[in-house]
Amino acid sequence: MAVVPVQPNRQAMKKEVLKKLTATPGKKHEVRDFDADYTAGMKKEAAAALLQKNVETMTQLQERLYADDRHAVLVVFQAMDAAGKDGTIEHVMSGVNPQGCQVFSYKRPSSEELDHGYLWRIQKNVPERGRIGIFNRSHYEDVLVSRVHPELLLGAQIPGVNDVNDADEAFWERRYRHINDFERYLTETGTTVVKFFLNVSKEEQRRRLLKRIDEKEKHWKFSAADLKERDLWDDYMDAYSKMLTNTSTEYAPWYVIPADHKWFMRYAVGSIINRRLEELKTSYPKLDKAAEAELAECRKRLEKEG
Repeated sequence: MAVVPVQPNRQAMKKEVLKKLTATPGKKHEVRDFDADYTAGMKKEAAAALLQKNVETMTQLQERLYADDRHAVLVVFQAMDAAGKDGTIEHVMSGVNPQGCQVFSYKRPSSEELDHGYLWRIQKNVPERGRIGIFNRSHYEDVLVSRVHPELLLGAQIPGVNDVNDADEAFWERRYRHINDFERYLTETGTTVVKFFLNVSKEEQRRRLLKRIDEKEKHWKFSAADLKERDLWDDYMDAYSKMLTNTSTEYAPWYVIPADHKWFMRYAVGSIINRRLEELKTSYPKLDKAAEAELAECRKRLEKEG
């Protein structure tokens, strides 16, 4: 198979910026150590222009991924409410052919899903070869929301979990191991896992929630339950910190994306997805001699019809 070069992305994210946004595998992390206001010294207009270039490059890379049909890419988004997951997916993936992309959103599990292990509903939505799959929330809900609200575990028929106190530290460590093993399996069988934690500050979340209340067209996005979850901010930050510490691996690292400035967040996400797509070195299928000869005959026949 011949590799057809994609237009080089000369505005690719600098390595020092990428390093700053990566939760180093094997290191203890705290969310507070990552600056939600960080923009790498960029200006909004420049970031918007680079995002457009990233969209154009991704269009080419996604087409080649689809044609190559050997790899898949799974993009995972996790964040607090109002961090900008939906908007980021919309803007960054705007140039991708819908035929080669799938988006799944995960909410409270159904009764059928609760009758299976917590990774069951995730496994069945993993993208097939040639496609980009996007998880808007994911299997990480089961070490985030469930950790902050351990009472949710009681409805999941988990052996040995009859009381919230049964979900001790050893229980969560097993879940981190399950997830790491699952992502290692995906990686080793051809699925690149790209994980983004959109890191919004508590103050910026407050402003965005107020905007949802003040603007009628955004009322549908707001729920009083959002404030109940906001009251548990510190508990969530602790759960996210443990998630980053325990599940950022060499084969599936977490990228902690500053989310206080949506324009930088979208640029950063697009740049990282393109980088990971480029690393796959996919190629368009190359015809063998017999197929090339058949193609030549087809050309002759079409030319005669002209």
